[in-house]
Amino acid sequence: MSPAAKVSEFHREGNDWFCRTGLTSDITVVVDDVKFHLHKFPLVSKCGKLARMYEDDKKSLWTTVLEDFPGGSETFLTAARFCYGARVDLTSKNIVSTHCAAEYLDMTSEYGEDNLISQVEAFLHKHVLRNWKDCILALQSSSHVLKSAEKLQTIPKLMNAVSTMVCTDPSLFGWPMMMYGTLQSPGGSILWNGINTGARMRSAGSDWWYEDVSYLSVDLFRRLIKAMETKGIRAESLVGAMVYYARKYLPGLGRWQSRRTSGSSNNNKSRTSVVSFSLAAASSSMSPVDQIALLETILSLLPEKRGRSFCKFLLCLLRVAFILGVDGSCVKQLERRIGMQLELATLENLLILNYSDSETLYNVDCVERMIRHFVSSSSSSELSDFSPPSLDPGMSPSSLRKVAKLVDSYMAEVASDVNLKPDKMRSLAAALPEGSRPLYDGLYRAFDIYFKEHPWLSDKDKEQLCNMMDYQRLSIDACAHASHNDRLPLRVVLQVLFFEQMHLRTALAGGTNTGTAHAMTVPGQEIVERDGWVTVVRQNQVLKVDMQKMRSRVGELEEEFQNMKREMKKRVSKPSSSVSSPRLVKMGCKFLLPRASDAKNNDTAHGSVSSTPRSAAAAAEHALPRSSRHSKHRKSFSFFG
Repeated sequence: MSPAAKVSEFHREGNDWFCRTGLTSDITVVVDDVKFHLHKFPLVSKCGKLARMYEDDKKSLWTTVLEDFPGGSETFLTAARFCYGARVDLTSKNIVSTHCAAEYLDMTSEYGEDNLISQVEAFLHKHVLRNWKDCILALQSSSHVLKSAEKLQTIPKLMNAVSTMVCTDPSLFGWPMMMYGTLQSPGGSILWNGINTGARMRSAGSDWWYEDVSYLSVDLFRRLIKAMETKGIRAESLVGAMVYYARKYLPGLGRWQSRRTSGSSNNNKSRTSVVSFSLAAASSSMSPVDQIALLETILSLLPEKRGRSFCKFLLCLLRVAFILGVDGSCVKQLERRIGMQLELATLENLLILNYSDSETLYNVDCVERMIRHFVSSSSSSELSDFSPPSLDPGMSPSSLRKVAKLVDSYMAEVASDVNLKPDKMRSLAAALPEGSRPLYDGLYRAFDIYFKEHPWLSDKDKEQLCNMMDYQRLSIDACAHASHNDRLPLRVVLQVLFFEQMHLRTALAGGTNTGTAHAMTVPGQEIVERDGWVTVVRQNQVLKVDMQKMRSRVGELEEEFQNMKREMKKRVSKPSSSVSSPRLVKMGCKFLLPRASDAKNNDTAHGSVSSTPRSAAAAAEHALPRSSRHSKHRKSFSFFG
């Protein structure tokens, strides 16, 4: 009876494996210093590589060493068990390495019907490539046989399957599947002990796959993102996966993730790995070398886009780059990309600590370089927005002024550093062009804090800093504060007082002549309302509207009065019976009723209407209300002269 028919089990003794067949071993195969004492017939009949080696060297006792065997000794044990006819369990974790081992040993159908290669390929296409969790597990377990699997096109097939399923509803990947820690039926109901409870599962968001792909190695993750790009997956989803992956393995990014919006935080809470029940826990610790490689990989994958959250992530990557001490090219690339969308940055993320041996607390040089990148970039439209755009709808149309305000706030924060030199403050202030600041209040505040924290500065240094400001663009409140500021040089205070008087004179003159307060015109042909005159301007605008309404009403009353006069003239020319008729006569905005006490007077007027029309008109005018009689004189007290 053949050894394959008598095989019962494999057992290990130290560093040697034996097969209990009752026959003496006649071949020894060495894989990674592990010796397998086996028999020639079952191996040669299934493995083309071993058959050719045996033909070249026919010995009674044969020993061979298999160099660079894919999967190592454990994978060879699986192939050996198959050769002996033992049961081999193919799973998503060993399918890639077993496939590589079968190809290495040339276990094709030429050396046996339904050989190992055909069985592996059938299992791969029928089971693994149709199921999400099996694809992820297969990719995760293929790291140590990546080169061999690449030649067999196994990795591209798995990448293509994963990319396709990301674009598809996850409930279609197979049943049952693990989602949010609960089994789900094909109809979407929650199962409890196999019983359909009728409760519906929450729909998975577009980020349901982030956790699963974060278990892949850096190289596999990079290749998967590239494959997804070719599938046309949205850039927002790909960037979200990269952010999640980087947050998991790079130091300091968890702080950024925890400060995201409440909506995204809720999504993170609900996100659970689809395959977490069977995935081995990935090591959360990486060596500094691996972290640097990961950072460079993430940076190479990020698209050339712009967005508020995206800019925040780039700033966090820059902070991590300084912590890890990456090379200059990576830092320069990050600074350039941040500088091109600096108007979307926030002060909190711009305060990057100095991790080198510099004396200053914050990395001012880095911020200055980003400002110069922003100024040198022709237009922020070079970068396309994410769809939908992540910009706030209320963002100022002038990116330059927004950056100027941000820089002034940054200078006010770093001004308290006692080791910050005046040259650095001047460089930061001069990094932006002159027309970028409509008001210099922010820059004045930063210099005032700097003078307060550096009392040993000379008047010359203070004057050099103050000369960076345009005193004509200081608000009245800032001028009032500067005129009483003991920390400023006397020459600066005198200049501030001079321009303060000019501001007050201009404002008062403008308020007297036109009823409005105009501010100075700054580059861009825009009018800036001074802080102390905003209320006055608004009140004058309201008063102007009310006066306009009053003018319209006076005109209406005058026209109504003229209509009344014409109506009276018509009535005077009619027969006297129509005038004395006791009916309602509408005159203007008031109804006149003939009083009983005036009946006698009406009879007298009836006899003299035709002979004295002027007296009748006078009597009718006398019957008008007092306000209507004098409406023709209202122009004399009109607000408009």
